[in-house]
Parts: sequence; structure tokens; C-alpha cells
Amino acid sequence: MKSIHMACDHAGIELKETLRTHLEKMGYTVTDHGTYSKESCDYPVFAHALCNAVEAEDAPGILICGTGIGMSIAANRHKGIRAALCTTELHARFTRLHNNANVLCLGARVTGVELALAIVDTFLSTEFEGGRHQRRIDLLNA
Repeated sequence: MKSIHMACDHAGIELKETLRTHLEKMGYTVTDHGTYSKESCDYPVFAHALCNAVEAEDAPGILICGTGIGMSIAANRHKGIRAALCTTELHARFTRLHNNANVLCLGARVTGVELALAIVDTFLSTEFEGGRHQRRIDLLNA
């Protein structure tokens, strides 16, 4: 089975649950790093928990907050994480093709459910091209 990690803040809980159901139907084992309620919470806590797991297991992750911006900033503090805030399927496709992103960030308040599902599907089905793009990724960690 394929493994994936998910986490959100209070703004992303409903979208996280919708995506979790979708991913489980696709055959993914989903590890949920919280939050589990709509009570106000601090998004970096959940971003860091997910990123630690993604780095340890080399499995993809999905982070969701109101706009996706806060989660992407927090996630990219981790050396082994390449998190991308995607608002279109094209963004999702190219962040995998060229940047080999391992964490997808979504904004629950700015991205509709159907679009979010399409973005997730594109992100997970697109393979990294490698080649000249690997050289550029290596430069990120230089």
C-alpha cells in the first residue's frame, strides 16, 4: 500500500477529511497528524509533525490551512522538505516534474473541493523528471 501523511489547522479540517476519504479509496494508507477539531490552533505544530514524518519515511505529505501560505512557510523550514502551495493542477504538475516537491500545501478557504481533489490527484500521479532539475534541487541544499 502507498503511504501518505496529512495535517491541517482548524481552517482545513473539513477539506482534510474529504481528501482523506478520497485517498483511502485510491488505496493510500493515510497517517493523520492533526488537528482533529475546529478549535483555533497553531499551524506550525502540525506542519512540523508532518514534515518530520515525511523526512523519516520518504512518503509524500499534504498540509492544509486557510490559504496554504502559513503551512508552506513552516514546512519549508525543514531541510528535506520541498513544499509547494498549489492553486491549480498546472502548479501541481510542474512542482512534481521540476521541483520534486514532497509536500503539497492547499488553502481550504481559497480552493474549492473539486479543484483540491484534482490538484491532489495531479500531484500524486506526476513523476519527477530528474536530469537538469536534479542539479537545481541539489543547489537548494548546497
